[in-house]
Amino acid sequence: MKVCILSDSHDRGPMMARAVGIAMDEGAEAVIHCGDIIGGNTLRASIKLGLPIHAIHGNNLGDPVAIARLAHNSDGMLIYHGGDASIQLGGRRIFLTHYPHIGHGMACTGDYDLVCCGHSHIAELKRQPNILGTSTWLINPGTVAGLGAPQATWIMGDLANMEFEIRELSPVTNAA
Repeated sequence: MKVCILSDSHDRGPMMARAVGIAMDEGAEAVIHCGDIIGGNTLRASIKLGLPIHAIHGNNLGDPVAIARLAHNSDGMLIYHGGDASIQLGGRRIFLTHYPHIGHGMACTGDYDLVCCGHSHIAELKRQPNILGTSTWLINPGTVAGLGAPQATWIMGDLANMEFEIRELSPVTNAA
């Protein structure tokens, strides 16, 4: 199962929808959003693309009531988990948090195959050794909005092969 993993969209719905559209064209079957969505309107264009979105809220809450209402009315296309989440996709155990330090701690437990976080706006992929003597993927997709970062980024993931790739999203230019 392929997934689109992103974070820190900060009300930049068009940027998020572009990343989700690219991932969908490459076979993604779901989206994971690691927080800082801000408002429900950020999600509307991506929901219309037809991939289920698993989302948490992060530290910039914006309007969680509107996001929860949107999830309730989305026919299962938006699953809004609140502050963090433990989910299963493609037979993999996945933990979602906004904060890298919590992500690091959860990866160290060995309870998950994949831990996804955000917040730093810095994309990173790493294998975190865990207490079971194996390792857990700990990934941060950076910021799909490109805020405070040299580039807008997201991650394309293949859960069957546990392969992940940081992708850059070029800025939108308006040609006259």
